[in-house]
Amino acid sequence: MLAPKLSSSRAKDGTTTDGRRSRVSGIDRALQILDHLHGRGEADGAYSIAKAIGAPLSTVYVIVDDLLEKNLLARTPDGSVWLGERLYHYGLAYARSLDLMKVARDEMHVLRTEAGETVQICGRDGDFMVVLDMADGPDHFQVASRIGTRVPLNWTASGRLLVAHLPEQERLDLFRRCTTASPTGKAETDPEALSRASVRAFGSRISIQAGESDFAVACIASPICDARGDCRATISIVLPATKAQRDSERYGALVRHAAQRIEERMGWRPLHAVLENDPMPVTDDP
Repeated sequence: MLAPKLSSSRAKDGTTTDGRRSRVSGIDRALQILDHLHGRGEADGAYSIAKAIGAPLSTVYVIVDDLLEKNLLARTPDGSVWLGERLYHYGLAYARSLDLMKVARDEMHVLRTEAGETVQICGRDGDFMVVLDMADGPDHFQVASRIGTRVPLNWTASGRLLVAHLPEQERLDLFRRCTTASPTGKAETDPEALSRASVRAFGSRISIQAGESDFAVACIASPICDARGDCRATISIVLPATKAQRDSERYGALVRHAAQRIEERMGWRPLHAVLENDPMPVTDDP
């Protein structure tokens, strides 16, 4: 899980980098609490929060109560606290301001119609992949990863694409730090193998994984790259593994087309038809 995001000049206990003590503002403490919950990915109690961020329990109680009153936090049935509804509305407003998300959301719905399957837009959040948006397919196939889901980068097809443009050493260091075993036990955990698979998938503009994070579920993803060639997000089709194995070429072409349309609309690449000459989809499975 992600540690709270703290200023480089001030530690979580209020000690500055030169060893002096300084007062941590209420806003800093509030952000530390929100960052802790975001990184943890689930509700937590005040005592645990105080211990994690190095703050006095009395201070945490006061700030938590204030955040609850303002709907920035919400109380769970067991008495713990979680991110509140007001943050969700802020997030929606921010997402609406991003041109990339507007364009990607349009193409996500087009791809959902073309493929007849669930489609996701994913991005990177530190050591994790996060589902930024999602359009459910028409059938009753259930996908565990909903909007806001964060999973380790090595579990997913999108996760590998999101870091493929990084310098080799940075990519290796990242995988060494964040790689973890998946619930199915099928996700690759060797950093060097992950780094190589990441580069291969990026080169083919297709990354495929099946059964690594969820049993019998496959994901076929393509990178959305900016003008510098950096992967800003991914678009992917999530579907039963049997379908992916049976018709990976068609789904791969569809998702690659969708990623290219997003790049073209953003002005990150010229309009051109390249799919006929693109490599065939490459599976990331070891």
